[in-house]
This record gives sequence, structure tokens and C-alpha cells, in this order.
Amino acid sequence: MQAGQLDRRIGIWKRVQGQDETGQPIDTWELVRMAWANVRFLSGIETVKSGIAASEVRASVRIRRTPGIDAGMIARIGGEDYDIEAVLPADRIHTDLIVTRTT
Repeated sequence: MQAGQLDRRIGIWKRVQGQDETGQPIDTWELVRMAWANVRFLSGIETVKSGIAASEVRASVRIRRTPGIDAGMIARIGGEDYDIEAVLPADRIHTDLIVTRTT
């Protein structure tokens, strides 16, 4: 994949545990890195669950190989957060992330 195909800027975030000002435990998100990516939307579906409309969007995101990214993190794409479901080696240089967003 040529560099020109990595045309979207995304952020990779991980969940970290911290404390609020009263000492209570809270989960926050910490930026792991910003990356240039190629984003391909694979599918989208809208359903009604328990009387509430819900939609799910799946995408494949290709970035330069980055150690330390795993399932459970999120990819922020265009201001929307997508759950990283799988991290797959694409080739020696790139990694594919399979991400979903459920609303």
C-alpha cells in the first residue's frame, strides 16, 4: 500500500484506570498514538432490539505496523469511536484493525 492511500488521521486510545478528585476509581481513555490510516467501511446494519433502534457499522482500518495495539482499545475515526475487535497482520509493514461502532 502506498503512503497516499493512508489518507485519514485516526487516534488509537486505551482504557486506563485512575481516580477522581475524591479518590474514587474511574476509567479514562489515554491516547496511544495518532496514525495515518486507510479506512474501508465493510457493512452496516440497523435493527430494533427491545423496542429501541440500534445500528452497527463494521470497518477495516489499515495502519503502519504499531506494537502494543490490541482488541479492547478504540479507534477514533472522524470524531466517532470504534471498538477494536481484532488486530491482524496484513504484511511486513501494515496492520489491519477490524473495528465496529454500535449505537
